[in-house]
Amino acid sequence: MTIFYTSITILAAIVLISLLLPRKVVVIRKADVAMRPEDIIARVASTEGFQTFNPYCTTDPELKITPIGKPEGVGSGFRFEGKEGKGTQTVTEVTATSVTHLIDLGSMGKPVQTIQAEATPSGSHVTWTVTSDMGFNPVFRIFGLFMDRMLGKTYELGLKNISALA
Repeated sequence: MTIFYTSITILAAIVLISLLLPRKVVVIRKADVAMRPEDIIARVASTEGFQTFNPYCTTDPELKITPIGKPEGVGSGFRFEGKEGKGTQTVTEVTATSVTHLIDLGSMGKPVQTIQAEATPSGSHVTWTVTSDMGFNPVFRIFGLFMDRMLGKTYELGLKNISALA
């Protein structure tokens, strides 16, 4: 009987501790790119343009991309299915210096991705930010501790892909 109560106590402690972890997780990567901000924003806001630097296309040559909505601007986007998952990515906001996407991963969540491009003397300073809401799920909150390490390299690759287009 003591083993039962000890197990319940440990499980309750793990759940309580996980709920003290941050609900929102933010992954940010930055790079300087020798391309004008308006050219970067035009690519990011276009389904076809996004695929020219999409890091997941680089890491998964079998990735299936299916355009949805308009070809560019708010409401444009694509479905994706590959070795790292499936879902949709849709442009929700476009400004002169940034594009925001909603990424729908089904039961895995709906992270929001923003790519900003600010003018510099040699081109642009690009910031790629992804914000994920881990909700109240203790497993997701623990998973959130590893998001920067897991996704950071992917966004660094995307920034390198943008640089290669310059």
